[in-house]
Amino acid sequence: MVTLQDLRNDPMIRTMIAKGNDHLGVLGYTDHGKMHVSLVSDICYDILDQLGCPQREAELAAIAGYLHDIGNVINRLGHSQSGALLAMTILRRMSMDPVEIAIVAGAIGNHDEGNGQPVNRVAAALILADKSHVHRSRVRNRDIATFDIHDRVNYAVNESILRVNGENRVITMDLSIETEICPVMEYFEIFLTRMLACKRAAEFLNTRFELTINNVRLL
Repeated sequence: MVTLQDLRNDPMIRTMIAKGNDHLGVLGYTDHGKMHVSLVSDICYDILDQLGCPQREAELAAIAGYLHDIGNVINRLGHSQSGALLAMTILRRMSMDPVEIAIVAGAIGNHDEGNGQPVNRVAAALILADKSHVHRSRVRNRDIATFDIHDRVNYAVNESILRVNGENRVITMDLSIETEICPVMEYFEIFLTRMLACKRAAEFLNTRFELTINNVRLL
C-alpha cells in the first residue's frame, strides 16, 4: 500500500508543493506550503479516525490532504482539478490501487469551496480540514499597513482548532480572533462560503458543524 510517508519522501511531490507555494507568494497569497499541507493532512486523518472510519480510509484522507494543493504549481485558477490530475499521475506511478486513486483524486478535485462537493468521506474530511486552517502563521506579508482583507482576517486569528466529537457527532471550528485587527463580521465577509462548505461536508459525515469565535457559538 502507498502510505503518507511514501509521499513525504517523494522528491517530485516535495518540489511541486514548494514551487506551487512560491508561485502563490508572488501573487500575494497566504502560505500554502509544507506547513499548510502537513497540518491539513493530519486533521484529515483525525476527522475520520475520530468518527470511527476504517484506518485505511483515514490514511487516504491524510494522503489527499498532503496532495490537495499541488495544482498551484500550474495555476491557482482550477488548482483543485489540475491537482487531482497530477495526483492521479503520481499515485499511478507509485502503483496505488486504482480504487484508492479515484477516491483521493475525487477528494482533491472537490476541495475548493467555489465548485467542490463532498463526493465521499475523504472529500468531506479534506474540505473541513482545509477550510479550518485560518491562522496568523499563514500570513507572509510582514507590513501590516499593506494587509489586504485576507491577510487581516488570517492575522487576526491567533488560535484555530477543529474539534471532532465522535460520540456526539459534532465537529466544531473554534477560533480566537483579535477583533481590533479584524471584526467578526469581516471574517464572515471573506469566509462565509467556506463555512457553508464545512456545513455541507459535516452533514455528509452525518455530523453537525458548529463555529465558535471567542467562546461565542455563531453557527
